[in-house]
Amino acid sequence: MKNLAIFASGTGSNARRIIEYFMQSPVAQVRLLLCNKPDAPVLGIAEALGVPTLLLDRAAFYQPGNVAQLLATRSIDFIALAGFLWLLPSCLVQAFEGRIVNIHPALLPRFSGKGMYGMHVHQAVKAAGENQTGITIHYVNERYDEGQIIFQASCPIAPEDTPDTIAQKVHALEYQHYPQVLEQLLRKK
Repeated sequence: MKNLAIFASGTGSNARRIIEYFMQSPVAQVRLLLCNKPDAPVLGIAEALGVPTLLLDRAAFYQPGNVAQLLATRSIDFIALAGFLWLLPSCLVQAFEGRIVNIHPALLPRFSGKGMYGMHVHQAVKAAGENQTGITIHYVNERYDEGQIIFQASCPIAPEDTPDTIAQKVHALEYQHYPQVLEQLLRKK
C-alpha cells in the first residue's frame, strides 16, 4: 500500500474528498497533510478525519532537504497538491520526481502561473469571455503550472455564468476526477 501526503493551504474541499476516497482503498492511504497556514480550515478537516497534520512556516519549508527528509521519515511515496500555494523547492521536486501532482482550476496552459489560483482564475476566465473552462491535473516541476499534463476535463461556460458559478462547475469536476486520477497514478507506481 502506498502512503500519500496532501499539501494544502486553504479550505480543504479537495483534500477532504481525497482523504475520504482513500479511507477504504487497498491502493493507498493519506498518511499526512502538510499545511503552510496555521488558520487554514483544511487542518481541522484532516484532524477530524484522523490524518496527522504538519504545519510548516516558509523558512522551514524552503530549508534545503527539510521537507523531503520529513516525508521520508513518514514513508511518504506520493504527494498530491490540493490548493497549496507555494512553489515547491527544487530539492523536493527532484526527490519526488514523477510522484508529485497538482490540480489547476483551468485548462492549462491558459490562465496559469504565479497568482493564478482559485477565484483569480475564474475571474480571469470570465473576463476573457471563454466559452469553456475545466481542470488540469499535472505533474509538478520547479515552475508554476508547467509540469506535464496528466488529465484534463472541461465544462461549458454560459453567458450568464459568474465567477462564482464557474467555480462551482470547476469544483464539481475536481471532486469527480482528482481522487480517481490519483488512484490510477498510484496503481502504476
